[in-house]
Parts: sequence; C-alpha cells; structure tokens
Amino acid sequence: MRQYELVTLFLPEDEQFRQGKEAVKAALTSHGAEILKEDDMGDRELAYGINKKSRGHYILYTIKFEQEQIVPVEKVFKLDTNILKYLFVRKEE
Repeated sequence: MRQYELVTLFLPEDEQFRQGKEAVKAALTSHGAEILKEDDMGDRELAYGINKKSRGHYILYTIKFEQEQIVPVEKVFKLDTNILKYLFVRKEE
C-alpha cells in the first residue's frame, strides 16, 4: 500500500459539508483505504469561483491506499455534488 495525501474542497454550508465529508470517508473505506490523519483546514475564500461559489471548506486526509483503487474513488467523487474539487498526491516514504 502506498501513502497519499488527499485534499478535498467541499461546499461551505454546514449540511452539505457534513454530507460531503461522510461521502468521502465512505468511498475511501469501501475501496480499502486506511485513513491515517484528517486535518480540517477550515472555510476559506477561493482564488477563483467554482460552480458560482466563492468560498469552500478544505480537508486534508493522509491515507494508505492501493494505487489501482484511485480511479474508482475518483468516479464516486465526481458524482457527488457536495465535493467541489479533490486532489490525490502520492507521499514520498
């Protein structure tokens, strides 16, 4: 298993943020990821508008994950309207 960092950007409204966060955790665990760390980076102003939104709530996850499971998880993220953006980055070990 490799170690990755996942940055997710959610809608800032409380209910949509909570639903998006739960969806990310469910998608990761259902595809065999082990969440090592979760850092709430807070609600911030966006550098440019995304889907007509000017603010977003960021969370940084540190996870252990099989590389071939990234594509199926990305498909789940793309279908969730509460997730504005996401980025997987492989961590050096």
